[in-house]
Amino acid sequence: MRVLRTKRLIAAAAGLLFAVAVPVSALAADTIKIGVAGPHSGDLASYGLPSVNAAKIVAEKINAQGGINGMKIELLVEDTVCKPEVATNTATKLISDGAQLVLGGICSGSTKAALPIYNDAGILVMSPSATNPALTQSGDYPNFFRTIAPDDAQAQLDVDFALNKLGYTKLAVVHDKGDYGKGFAEFAKKFLEESGKAEVVLFEGVTPGAVDYSAIVQKIKRSGAEAVIFGGYHPEASKIISMMKKKRLKTSFISDDGVKDQTFIKVAGDSAEGAYASGPMDTSSNPLNKQAVQEHKDTFSSDPGAFYENAYSAMLAMTNAVAKAGSTDLAALKKNLQSEKVDTPVGTISFDERGDALGVGFSVYQVKDGTFVELK
Repeated sequence: MRVLRTKRLIAAAAGLLFAVAVPVSALAADTIKIGVAGPHSGDLASYGLPSVNAAKIVAEKINAQGGINGMKIELLVEDTVCKPEVATNTATKLISDGAQLVLGGICSGSTKAALPIYNDAGILVMSPSATNPALTQSGDYPNFFRTIAPDDAQAQLDVDFALNKLGYTKLAVVHDKGDYGKGFAEFAKKFLEESGKAEVVLFEGVTPGAVDYSAIVQKIKRSGAEAVIFGGYHPEASKIISMMKKKRLKTSFISDDGVKDQTFIKVAGDSAEGAYASGPMDTSSNPLNKQAVQEHKDTFSSDPGAFYENAYSAMLAMTNAVAKAGSTDLAALKKNLQSEKVDTPVGTISFDERGDALGVGFSVYQVKDGTFVELK
């Protein structure tokens, strides 16, 4: 069945994606179990909980319309706290509990740790936010897909912005030593050096969770950097930028989608004003995006958080593939995902042979009056 578009899709909601004639024998279970793995507590919960909400909304809509070939979706929600050692335990538990698909993980490091376990079990994993390029480009994780572009794309975007829009020639690159933050920073350093337009005056990692980042701020100051490009998440970024403002540094702060979250602004306060961060392109004008956001408001009485639209899109893509394939078999799902397009809140997407979404990308945002604003 072709994916219905715009008004017809909105009117009938996600359920129409699943009105497919599938042989009952192809899915030998009473329910389709989808694991939802990510940080649901701790400092990074603001990145994981929106995906739980997206999964609940999509699952409820599908179930209300009879499920997929009469089988209801059952969600298995597990907290990884974005820690690799916890994520491996979570993966083992989800498999033991019968998960057939997994929405997650959220952080690249914990996702990488868990993927071999899921792969050995033949389980499709789709992430709304794990951007480390090696997750798809290494070929080690054939069961992994994502609805967000990889870090090399956003690092290139941030570097081009710093050089060509802001005109900087001396930059510091700082990271949190993790798979995500360090990977992003290494790409930023590479692109800066290859540009021939700028000098990397500092490249250094910091320890996540530290109380005081005055030492790295002092190094940034001594380096003479016009801007610092930071790879990592909002807890460290908020502390670093607050210390930079306290020390009266005029150095601009440019970061990644791990920082482009309202929690960064909430924690950093006025110090966040003027900071830049890349993040998924604004698709708020997309009718399906508007619908998904309104559903969150109606269900949870709040605006959705980071990566909600990407998680909603991942749920639509996975469940649509199950309906079309008539199976949760990994090979069958991959074939469908890589050959058919699906309309989602982040746009009309399909996936390449590596598992990267086609039709998604990044934009640069700036904090203005306490909120992130996309720069055109």
